[in-house]
Order: sequence, then structure tokens, then C-alpha cells
Amino acid sequence: MHGVDDDEFEVKLGRIGNRKARRATSYLRRVRQAAEKTGASSRRASDFSGGRIGRGYGQGAVLAGRGRGKGLRRVVIKARIVRIKAGDTGAVRAHLRYVQRDGVTRDFEPGELYDATNDRADGKAFTERSAGDRHQFRFIVAPEDSAELSDLKPFIRDLMRQMEQDLGTKLDWVAADHFNTGHPHSHIVLRGKDDTGHDLVIARDYIAHGFRARAAGLITRELGPETEIETARKLQHEVAAERLTRLDRAILHEAREELFQLSAQPTKDPVWQSARMGRLRTLERLGLAVEESPGRWRIDNELKTKLRRMGERGDVIKTMHRELAVAGVARAVGSYAIFDTERSGQRLVGRVVGEGFADELTERRYVVIDGLDGRTHYADIGAISPNEEPLVRNAIVELKSRTAEPREIDRTIAKIAAANHGTYSDRLHRQFDPQASNEYVGSHVRRLEAVRRQGIVTRRADGSWNVGKDYLDQAVRYEELKRSRNPVRVAILSWQRLEDLPSALGATWLDRQLLVKTPETLGPSGMGAEVETALRARRQWLIEQGLAREEGGQLRYARGLLRTLEARELARTAADIAARNGLEHVEVQAGDRLTGVYRRMLTLNSGRYALIERSRDFALVPWRPVLERARGQIVTGSVGREGISWSIGLKRGLGR
Repeated sequence: MHGVDDDEFEVKLGRIGNRKARRATSYLRRVRQAAEKTGASSRRASDFSGGRIGRGYGQGAVLAGRGRGKGLRRVVIKARIVRIKAGDTGAVRAHLRYVQRDGVTRDFEPGELYDATNDRADGKAFTERSAGDRHQFRFIVAPEDSAELSDLKPFIRDLMRQMEQDLGTKLDWVAADHFNTGHPHSHIVLRGKDDTGHDLVIARDYIAHGFRARAAGLITRELGPETEIETARKLQHEVAAERLTRLDRAILHEAREELFQLSAQPTKDPVWQSARMGRLRTLERLGLAVEESPGRWRIDNELKTKLRRMGERGDVIKTMHRELAVAGVARAVGSYAIFDTERSGQRLVGRVVGEGFADELTERRYVVIDGLDGRTHYADIGAISPNEEPLVRNAIVELKSRTAEPREIDRTIAKIAAANHGTYSDRLHRQFDPQASNEYVGSHVRRLEAVRRQGIVTRRADGSWNVGKDYLDQAVRYEELKRSRNPVRVAILSWQRLEDLPSALGATWLDRQLLVKTPETLGPSGMGAEVETALRARRQWLIEQGLAREEGGQLRYARGLLRTLEARELARTAADIAARNGLEHVEVQAGDRLTGVYRRMLTLNSGRYALIERSRDFALVPWRPVLERARGQIVTGSVGREGISWSIGLKRGLGR
């Protein structure tokens, strides 16, 4: 968890979704109804915040007014309320998968869920219980002195028992402890239902103040009050910190406009006085404060923003250093770079050194790439999707910054709709382009289905689409939304390690580099130098296999090299499968129709393939992510020139 913001708190709401579906039970509606019952008039509506509507409002209000007592230890709590779509638990599964990811324990093992009574909670059962929930609460609890606790579980259980008493209901929750950062912390997932099965509404005052106060009281009771020596030591750490600290907030709070007057009179707390003086000197060194006269300082009016950026930059450097150390890769700090997602057309190729979450609350991810240019890059790749699998360390990937502009597929949709009074359908598309394949037309329908979920187009009962005149403008806004959520497109070029590719059977990324007209530019050091060495070894291997020869000082490759390599790998893989299951392997050709049970996905050097089984034989065909929802089910695929169009049972096509 990067850069703990000591005293700042913000409740973040999740994605809201379809307003019509929640009209009767929306939180805002319930707040207004409660306000009306209390006699709040419309004239005073602007003064009503709704902070005390819900369970725990009394405790929240009382605890918020107490402030931070002397000796009370600090706890940072981040909260998020996530709306769950009806019957869709994909986001719940994804979050639980994330909190249990590999390398988060003290021994770098996967995280383990626990609950009020069990050290190993059933995440699947929790997900199933959450299927009918309207919303879910997610908390990150990080005591400042959590490193002094040998086990966070008793503290979290005490905290949740206290929360139950404050809210007056039993709670259904699971948690996982993370020790992969400098601040050990716990992730708590709380169902949005009370013990009677009704929606659990927690007062905002309690979430923002009461919960943190309870946590601070418990950790203080466990470790004892914070001593003056401990307070002074912590303040001294903040004096030189290149991030936003509580000292900065205190200075800004006392400053008039951009001027801060350091009192010459002795204070009741000389430790604070000394720390603030030291902090002002640090800000002066950073160019964020100037002493205009003795004890009179002019503070940069963008102090908060600039210190936050410094903190983020420092977190990035620490993250890159940690990931490189775990991967056993030595790179100079001077080679560190940040991938610019705002710059259109930015592209980066390299191997994955590490990946994780830059913001654990919103699950916004980062990836560290050992680039072909010889530099190490940090990239913010955005939020995780419900069915997305994590990147594999050492995989070779391509990163491209997203651009917010209509795609060619959007221009085609707009052109067909403009010629048909704002209507698009697959029949009209085939009239517009008789040569269009089913797969190509289907890609346009899938695009419309995607933008429909954002309310840009509507689908009629007959399957046609009502496309507005401003469709291209709406498509731009849709792409802007996608870019804000996922600023980078990530394409896997090779699932295998670079070290395994020179003598690998199959069509590898190295082979594609040897055949491409414009190969990647390789840096003189780092991964660039390693790839150059691997390419030389691959050329020699191809010569030994009779797939390349030297002629006139140049290397000539066999015609259809990639197809030959792919066919050899598939043949060997098919033979191994046939030996295990006793079925015969059949090859699939363009124009064939394949029906069978999708068993699993295989990752080969040539790419990923799906194993489709029938009663007497099986086939290996190019894998598509959409097949994962049909694992163990009967699927039907129509093989075309551009791929395979899949369907499950009697359902409509799933696409290529």
C-alpha cells in the first residue's frame, strides 16, 4: 500500500450502474425520505449531508467529536462502497482473488482468507452468499504500528466485533492480511446485508470517523499508549520526507493565505515546534517554501499537489526496486522510467518483472517492464476486469497507450446507420458489404453490445440497433471512459521466458522477430542485449533443424517457417494428449463446423489453444477468452478465414 496519507480520509463509492434498476432503493432516495421524516425543509436541503443516516450514526458523531487523544496510536482506514450488479458476482470473485494473490504474506506465500471464527474462510461460499447483495463494503485497515503485531487476525476480529456492537447487527465478512509493503495491513470485505437480510446502510459519519476511532482505541489497548519518545521519533521521520505529511497539514492549517508565521513564543509542545521548524527547512530545500523574514514563511500555493506527486514518484522508485530485487534482476536506478500513458501512440515491448496494485482500494494496477530499450519501465495499466487473469512474470508483452478516438468499426456502424435512418443490423451490414464474413459482422454487433451498456445505443426487439446521429461523438466519450479505467492496452507476445525460446519447439516470438520486416530496436544493455544473444542462438537452432541456411552471406529461412514450426508443436502436443486419453486427434480446416466439449486451455510456444473433445476424437484450435465461460460445456464453432465463431449450446454466438 503506497504512501500512507496520515490523517486524510475519503469514502470512495464504486461504480453505480443502471439508475432505473435501483430507483426504488437508491441510497440518495432513502436519505431524502429520512430527511423528510425529520422535518427538514427544502430550504435547508443544502445543509443536509446525510452523514448520520444509517446504522452507527450516534457512535460516529460522538467519536468524530472527540478528536485524537494524547497517546492514541494512529490507524489509516480506507473505505469503498461497491455496487454489485444483480446476479453478477464476477467483481466479488475478482476482488477475493486479488486479496489472496501470491506473495503477500511474510513468507511471500498467497494470502489466506479468514473470518470471525475460522482461520481459513471459504471464499467461494462467501461469493455465493453475496449473489443477491445490492452493495458491498471494502476496507483497508493499516495501523501505523502494525509491524509490532505478530498476527493481525485478533485485532481485526476485535475490530469487527466492536463494529457489530456499534451497528447493532451481526456482520458477514472475510479478511486477508498483507505484509508485502512497508505497512502491514488488512483487507476486509463486508457484505451489504444485516442479520435480518435487509440492505446494510452504515452512516457516513461512522465510516469516516467512528470505525477509525474504534481501530485506534483497540491498537492502543494492545500496544499501550504512544510514548513521547515514539511520537518524537515518528515526527523526525516526517521532517525530511518527500511526501505530504501531517506536519505539512498543520502548517497549511495555521497559515493565512500562503503565509505562515512560526511563533517565537514557547509552546506547550516543543517537540512539535522543533519538528515544524525542521519541516519548513526541508520545504525550503525542496523549493516549496521561502523564509521572507525571521519566522515568516511563504508557502507554495500548490504544496499539497507537489508533495503528493513527490510521494508517488518515490513510491514508484521503491516499487521498481522491490520488484527487480524479487525477480533477481540488476538494473541501475538511472535506467528507471515511467511509461507515459497520456502520450498518444506510446509503445513499449519487454518482459514482465513484476505487477501489483498502485491503489489497493480501487485495485488500480501497475506493471514493471524490463524493456528492449535497456531501461526499466513502470506503467499504470488501470483497473482489473472481473474475468481478467494476472500477468505472468517473465512473459514478453507489448504495451500501447490508448487513444480516445472512434475505431474503424465505429465509422462503419455510423456509415451504415446514416444510410438507413439511424438503424444498424447484421442484414443491413451484409447489404452494405456483401463480402463481409459472419465473423466480421459479428465483431460490429459485439461492439454495439459493449457501448449499449453505457447507454449510447439501444437494441430493438427485432435485433436491430437504434444508432443516433452523434454516434461517433458518443464513441469518443466511450473510449475516453475506457482510457480512464484502462489507459494501456496489454498484448502478450510470449508466455514463455526468453531463456527458453532459442531451442523451443513451435513458432516463438523470436521467430517472428527474425521474419518481420522492421524488427524491434534493441538497446545495448539489459534485456536488449539478452534478446540479441537469444536471436543468434535461435538462428543457429533453425539451421540445425534444416529450417534455415546461409546463402550469399545472408540467412535464408524456409518458406512457411511459422506454419511449419506451429504444426510440429501441435503434432507433438496432440500425440501426448492422445497417449493419455486414448482419443484420436483430428485437424480442423476452414469451412468445418466443430462441436464438442471445451476441456481446457493449453499454453504452447506457438500461442494458446483450446482442447475440444468429442466421444472418439479431439481437436486443438486457437483459444479465445470467451471459451472460459464454457469450460466443461458443449460448444460449437464455425471455422472461417478470420477465426472461429463460437456458440454454447443453443445460445447465440460468442464471437471469435
